[in-house]
Amino acid sequence: MMDRGRVVRRRLGFGGTLLATLFACASLTPSLLPRTWLFQGVMGAITGILGYAVGATLGALGRAVIPYRLPEPARRTAWQVMVGGCCGLGVVALWYSIDWQRDVRALMGMDTRITWFPPVILAVAVTLFALGLLVARLVRLGGRRLIDWLDRYVPAYVGHVAGVLIIAALVAVFADDVLFSGFVNTVSDVSSVTNKGTHPGVRRPDSDKVSGGPGSLVTWESLGREGRRFTGTAATVPQLTAFSGRPATEPVRVYVGLGAASSPQAQAAVAVRELERTGGFGRPVLAVLGTTGTGWVDQHIAHSLEFMYNGDTALVALQYSYLPSWVSFLADKDKAAAAGRALFEAVYARWERLPPAARPRLLVSGESLGSYELEGSFRDLDDLAGRTDGALFVGPPNANHIWHHLTTHRDPGSPVWRPVYQLGRTARFAQHPADLSLPQGPWPLPRVVYLQNATDPVVWWSPTLLYHRPAWLEGPRGPGVNPQMNWFPLVTFWQVLVDMTAAMSVPPGHGHRYGGNIVDGWVAVAAPRGWTADDTWRLRALISAP
Repeated sequence: MMDRGRVVRRRLGFGGTLLATLFACASLTPSLLPRTWLFQGVMGAITGILGYAVGATLGALGRAVIPYRLPEPARRTAWQVMVGGCCGLGVVALWYSIDWQRDVRALMGMDTRITWFPPVILAVAVTLFALGLLVARLVRLGGRRLIDWLDRYVPAYVGHVAGVLIIAALVAVFADDVLFSGFVNTVSDVSSVTNKGTHPGVRRPDSDKVSGGPGSLVTWESLGREGRRFTGTAATVPQLTAFSGRPATEPVRVYVGLGAASSPQAQAAVAVRELERTGGFGRPVLAVLGTTGTGWVDQHIAHSLEFMYNGDTALVALQYSYLPSWVSFLADKDKAAAAGRALFEAVYARWERLPPAARPRLLVSGESLGSYELEGSFRDLDDLAGRTDGALFVGPPNANHIWHHLTTHRDPGSPVWRPVYQLGRTARFAQHPADLSLPQGPWPLPRVVYLQNATDPVVWWSPTLLYHRPAWLEGPRGPGVNPQMNWFPLVTFWQVLVDMTAAMSVPPGHGHRYGGNIVDGWVAVAAPRGWTADDTWRLRALISAP
């Protein structure tokens, strides 16, 4: 009767098992942000499957090149040594993973008392890994049956190549047109229903200075969930007066939802007419704001400008999607850029027709996917500085083309997490307010500011993490980045991707939370005349309040 070890060896490959264990253990090491035990179990399974695929492929290639087969006693010994080593490594990695997660939390000033279940993590990872391996084995079995059938009618080498290509094409089509498309359609259906709702406490405004209010060219219902929040939560005159101590002006907020027009160009045209109706082009400051996938605008960005200018501002944005930002980034990234270009070009064309002395200060801003949306309106930094009076981008994704150019071509000696480009004469990067004064030297208007935390996975996640060690793990590390974090091929890509799920669950100044630093960004870009450091301190406290 065949011994159990031999059965295991027939069910699993040596190289696949070894690399699956190594990859899963690597996934337990610290990354940018803390994670939950459940996400760790899922990530262990994903990276384990990837490791098994790599190991199995290398093993197959090795057997093809060196057909020598070890005697059975030697193979048995090798398996026993490998399985024993993998089990020991797994236990050690699970044991240390608790301290690694505590270290990450300590760096961010978070409570280090955590719930962490190593046995459950192992159970989740092994179960999901087994399911993934089963699916892969079924695909491989189907491929072999197809190749055997083709070999009856064509030469063997033709049948093998054709079979592999057919199976690869079927898997790709199934993954893209069935799994991914089905997932996006399901999320779209759910998000469509959510988009029709309204956030608790948000009421239709009675001001004619905001979209959805009296006299508006767009209906309250057409704004969508995030559009209603944007226009329904503008700073009020009493709030502005209490902060400034002077009579305030009612702010202008213009928003055009997906339901208001059939294309981004039509939406942008409506937005311009709304700005004309509300007197937005007559305000001292006109800001074009980018939205995330759901249509969300960070209220810190909007309120900071309104309080700085005592309400004498006009803000305009439009909705291009109602999908969650990460889904929108995968499925609607081009739509976001097209919407940003349509809105900015329409506003800019109307703004340019004004007499130069009567033109408001034209600013652009966006957070996360909203920054990608508006960066797409400009060719490069010179175009951005040449057609605006300043820009503030918060937590920019790695795909932002201007950001990527400035970071890649940074001045020698400056770290990627706080790059210096052309001595900081136009654009500067900051995690802390003091960073905006670096490098010392002239910083004429217009100014461009990028706020980016060294631990923000939105900024640092990139497909290149699959195969390339990132620059932000080289040399001195940014504030809050765990010194024990390392790069592993394939694994770090998934670690940082999973970090995105916790990007908003950490204190301000870490992850994707920027809080009061947005105030300092706007002060650097477009401080009103007479603005003081005390004003900045008071506004930071106001914006940062829960």
